Amino acid sequence: MLFLPREEGQGLVEYALILVLVAIVVIAILVILGPVIGNVFSGVVSGLQ
Repeated sequence: MLFLPREEGQGLVEYALILVLVAIVVIAILVILGPVIGNVFSGVVSGLQ
């Protein structure tokens, strides 16, 4: 009983790591696809004018 590991803050750290990884993936997708999405919206705006 004396040597049981303490796992109080482990869940919070895991959620923080998952959140950071998701943020990195979203930022990478936006950097890669940003110009493509911009061109699509430019084409839509040009078509409306």
